Amino acid sequence: MQMENFAPVMFAGLVLIMLIGFPVAFSLSALGLGSGFLAIYMGWFPASFMSNLPLNMFGILSNELLLAIPFFTFMGAILEKCGLAEDMLDSMGQLFGPARGGLGYSVIIVGFILGAITGTVAGQVIAMAMISLPVMIRYGYNMRYATGVLAASGTITQLVPPSLVLIVMADQLGRSVGDMYKGAWGPSILQVLIFAGYTFMLGVFRPHHVPGVPKEARTLNGWALWGKALRGIIPSAILIFAVLGSMGGLPGINTAIATPTEAGAMGVVGALVLAAIHRRLTRGLIWEAMIGTMRLTAMVVFILIGARVFSMVFQGVDGAKWVEHLLSGLPGGQTGFLIVVNIFIFFLAFFLDFFEIAFIILPMLGPVADKLGIDLIWFGVLLCVNMQTSFMHPPFGFALFYLRGIADTLFKEKRIPFAVKSNDIYLGAIPWVLLQLLLVTIVIFVPQTVTMFLDKDPVIDIDKVNIEIPVDESLNPPAGAAGNNPLAPAPAERSSEDEQKRIEELFKVK
Repeated sequence: MQMENFAPVMFAGLVLIMLIGFPVAFSLSALGLGSGFLAIYMGWFPASFMSNLPLNMFGILSNELLLAIPFFTFMGAILEKCGLAEDMLDSMGQLFGPARGGLGYSVIIVGFILGAITGTVAGQVIAMAMISLPVMIRYGYNMRYATGVLAASGTITQLVPPSLVLIVMADQLGRSVGDMYKGAWGPSILQVLIFAGYTFMLGVFRPHHVPGVPKEARTLNGWALWGKALRGIIPSAILIFAVLGSMGGLPGINTAIATPTEAGAMGVVGALVLAAIHRRLTRGLIWEAMIGTMRLTAMVVFILIGARVFSMVFQGVDGAKWVEHLLSGLPGGQTGFLIVVNIFIFFLAFFLDFFEIAFIILPMLGPVADKLGIDLIWFGVLLCVNMQTSFMHPPFGFALFYLRGIADTLFKEKRIPFAVKSNDIYLGAIPWVLLQLLLVTIVIFVPQTVTMFLDKDPVIDIDKVNIEIPVDESLNPPAGAAGNNPLAPAPAERSSEDEQKRIEELFKVK
């Protein structure tokens, strides 16, 4: 076997271990180490090459940017468990409920708000399903629509800032987290509008699928209702805008005054304050949030270590050149590359979650995209939009698993009158996956959806550039005494050749 043929063999092995189902972090480490020892045996690189591995591991664990992940996770866990979701869904449901599809609108809007607050798909889907699914069933909502909108609204958290996915994307692509957040605002808002538009169309053409809630079912009206809605939204919005603004992650705030890690720490303090204001800050809440944060952070670190072991050996056998040659030669240039990559990511999301895709696949794709002249902020946001579907793919989407479990719990507790069929959950997810793919298409062909909020590079008019060279006054002799000063005006009798030599000597022109 030749070294140039080993990179595709490693890649095929990567796909195989994904299909086996063993934890990816440990599978990647085993595949990388085994391939490395084989490469040393074959003489493709020296044994000293593998001695770089400990330094690589230390470089990962000393990356301060990744500290933002546990901070934002802890912030989201506190806000998720302190009851904000319940308050928002109750007030929004009563506010929009009387309209056709009103409960769907409330789930979509609260999903967007909670996405910015909690940052976890699991907590978001569970919280919204526990509260909204019984209400939707009670008032006759179509089961497939109800399960689909609950699962899809939970996945918005992967895209809306301060998403953990965007932090990882920025780190892997070598770009600013603040710029990645700015770029994600357009697709995030567009995602909500697409979901709401689909709900509106159902209300027009199939009103019996999304009926309105009778007004008499309201427990709050007027200012009492608006007050409850605003009390749930405004403090949370202030916290999120303060966190994002401090790191330059909002459109029009151009200067970051804090790193993502510092902003995450500030968000944790704000979350503790909000939980205390709602009188729900308890020792048990903090302990549960810490346990959840520890588990997610440990998972991320082990995936990153496994991915680094694999990628180091893959680079050592010229895997990057193989990937670049494979992808840069696709027909259609940038558009062809983007279409193929997004199809690849879409199907890969059947087996991997977003962290695994970001740490394993993105380092292979980023350099190729950069050489093709693709803006990496736009590229990262585009892949993030695509990776939302990883939670919605039947039958492996985790959002569907969470929904399945909650539906069973609600039936056992007799909070819903009948069991929810798995068929309804899986078929209900398909329209929302198509809506997410519609957003992918829009972002590809209308890049302004990402770039419109990014800072524009200053435009310089070359014709108006004025360069002034200061002159040392000590070199200027008194009037009439030019002496040997090279900056003094040349005598009239000096020839053009002498003048040329003087200029060459002055500016050292070879």
